[in-house]
Formats: sequence, structure tokens, C-alpha cells
Amino acid sequence: MANRRPPYRRRPAARRPAPRRAPVRRRRSRRQQRRDAQLLLIGFVAVVGISLVWALISWLLVHWWALIFLGALAAMGGAVWVHRYRQQQAWDRVRQQALRYGLPELDALHHRDFEYAIRDLMLRDGCTDARQIGGAGDNGADVLATDPLGRTWVIQCKHRRDGDRGSAVGTPDLQRVNGTARQLYGADVVLVVTNGRFSTRCPPLAAQLHMHLADRRILATWASGGRPLWELLPKVPTPRKGR
Repeated sequence: MANRRPPYRRRPAARRPAPRRAPVRRRRSRRQQRRDAQLLLIGFVAVVGISLVWALISWLLVHWWALIFLGALAAMGGAVWVHRYRQQQAWDRVRQQALRYGLPELDALHHRDFEYAIRDLMLRDGCTDARQIGGAGDNGADVLATDPLGRTWVIQCKHRRDGDRGSAVGTPDLQRVNGTARQLYGADVVLVVTNGRFSTRCPPLAAQLHMHLADRRILATWASGGRPLWELLPKVPTPRKGR
């Protein structure tokens, strides 16, 4: 018993290290592929463009007479364009000077078209910068203009579909434009014009606020082309000094 050998025990086999996996190459996304394609296309176009420009410059250096010919063509084209532009301006001035409106025409206009008609009448009388600004946020001003004497006009237009049979223009309309015309627009002349009529309280208030009113009667005389508007209104102020 004493000489019995201990039972044989197998040693655990050594673990082999797991084989390393080769790194997996990620496929490029479609966006990257499109971007690379765009870069290649841009590079190709740039190379072609530079080649064409260089070829053109080389050709012009040899055929220098072509530059003179092209310059002459450009000068002739510019002269023709300037002539047509001046001719168009002259025709526009003729049309403006011949502009006439009758009261039925003005009554039939939309209120926005009425504002444009007032602008066109100011242009006809020499206010070359007259423009319509009526709309949302106009602060009571529908037409701005500078007359030939340098006076800044701020005009509020009140259109009545039924003419003088419609509702009268009241004092709130005068107060609205008076509160902004001089402070925001630097007006010398503040005018409210209508194809209708004013309430009886408007003329005294307009005199206190140093404003002007053009009712249906004054509008008819002005629109028919008789005289400029400032000749029809009493006591239009002279231009301020330094303007």
C-alpha cells in the first residue's frame, strides 16, 4: 500500500490565443460617394475652364486685332442701348405730361390704384422721385414726392367708391398722418386728398395742424391737367433753408 503511485492527473491544455480578425473595411456611404463624385466633377470642370481661358488668351495674343474688333462692337452696342434708354425716358416724360384723369375714371379705381394715380400726377408735374408707399406699415403716408422747388410732400389718399356720396373723410385720418409725416418723413407739405368729401370738422383742424386738404373739386381741376397741385392749394410753404 505504501508503494502505490498517486493517480495520474492530466494537465490542462494551454489555451491557444484566438486568431485576430482582419479589420473590416467599412463601405463608404452614398452621401460620401456623391460628395466624391461632385468633387471630381468640379475639378474636371475647373481644369477644362482654365484650359479654355488659357487657350483664348493665347489666341488673342496672336490675333490682337480681334480685341479691337470686339471693343468696337461693345462700344456700338453700348451707344445703341444708351440711345434707346434716353428715347424711352423722353417718351415716358411725354406720356406723363399728357396724363389726364376724369372723376369717373378716378371713382372706378381700386383704392391702391388711386394711390398710383396720385403718384403719376405728381410725376407729371415734375416730382421726379414720386413714389407710392401705401400698404401695411405705411404710417399714414401713401405717396412721397419732392416738387421742383425742393419741398417734400407726404400725401395720404382716401378713395371713396361712391365719390362725394360716400362717407366723409374725418378728423382721425388727418391726425394719423399728421403724427408721422413730419417726424418720420421730414415733410414740408402734408396733404390729404380724396375723390370724396371732408367732414365739416376737417378744415379747421387742418388749419391748426398746418395741413392741406384736396377734395373732389380740387382733385378734378388738378387731374384734368389745368395747373400743378401746389398752385391750387392755399399757402403752400416755401422750402426750408439748407435743403
